[in-house]
Amino acid sequence: MSGGKTTPLLKDELDIVIPTIRNLDFLEMWRPFFEQYHLIIVQDGDPSKTINVPEGFDYELYNRNDINRILGPKASCISFKDSACRCFGYMVSKKKYIYTIDDDCFVAKDPTGKDINALEQHIKNLLSPSTPLFFNTLYDPYREGADFVRGYPFSLRAGVPTAISHGLWLNIPDYDAPTQLVKPREKNTRYVDAVLTIPKGTIYPMCGMNLGFNRDLIGPAMYFGLMGDGQPIGRYDDMWAGWCTKVICDHLNLGVKTGLPYIWHSKASNPFVNLKKEYKGIYWQEDIIPFFQSVALPKECETVQQCYLELAKQVKDKLSNIDPYFTKLADAMVTWIEAWDELNPSGDASAKLAKGVAK
Repeated sequence: MSGGKTTPLLKDELDIVIPTIRNLDFLEMWRPFFEQYHLIIVQDGDPSKTINVPEGFDYELYNRNDINRILGPKASCISFKDSACRCFGYMVSKKKYIYTIDDDCFVAKDPTGKDINALEQHIKNLLSPSTPLFFNTLYDPYREGADFVRGYPFSLRAGVPTAISHGLWLNIPDYDAPTQLVKPREKNTRYVDAVLTIPKGTIYPMCGMNLGFNRDLIGPAMYFGLMGDGQPIGRYDDMWAGWCTKVICDHLNLGVKTGLPYIWHSKASNPFVNLKKEYKGIYWQEDIIPFFQSVALPKECETVQQCYLELAKQVKDKLSNIDPYFTKLADAMVTWIEAWDELNPSGDASAKLAKGVAK
């Protein structure tokens, strides 16, 4: 990506996935950046409600009736009345790359006042390698104007393939409900011009509102869990996917980048509503995070699917004592993989690719 090269647009290789319950007027602001891409819109909530999409966009829209029709009994693994439903879009996509964004996210400006093309930066991140095995103190060494610092092993400078690009937000930070309540007016105004690879062995809280990933490399593990209607927890969907995918990326020698690009997060969700959704997760995460920090996948797990099914088994074995919900979640993880493979039967491209990377 360095040397002033033009970033490939990947317009035939990338889908934009948007979960929503409302008209997508926000797309007008994104038109210069999104109009040439295919959109997959996952409508949450009442399937009889009409969602208006601005003219000129190429899109397909799925509501709950469509999900039930396409997946049949396996539709039980897709959350209802929660933005976790977006992962259905990942499953039905046929593209190599996915960018997902929330409908309250707008185009941010860089410190010079120029509009930020978030999608272009995600593509840059995904097309350049990651360095999870050895930290480079100048952050991403593949960016123009940067390189590896003195003392960085030459044997590691080729890096590893990047599976996930995690973008950030200006204005409203991605806080949990207790932090929202004690800092109701806090805004993120700091633009940090940096991308870094999250080191191997370190998990992180992934936010799904500004996220890109290589579907071929990690797609089958990008499951946002069981959240929302009928479940005892919400707002942990993207974090669950982040913990699972990071463990698998570490095992398969894939990279995760975080930092640029920024989007403008326009509105904070209600902290009291959020607290009701999150409060069990706030307790449970004290056991969930040590589980992911210590989980080990056997070397026999060479594909994303194999890794994910092993992870589901360990979730059931080691987390079900916290709450019966985790037995249900582990079963849904298995159902998700079965549904993924049914809709993506072409020799499991993701499995083959991951197997090649693992070796």
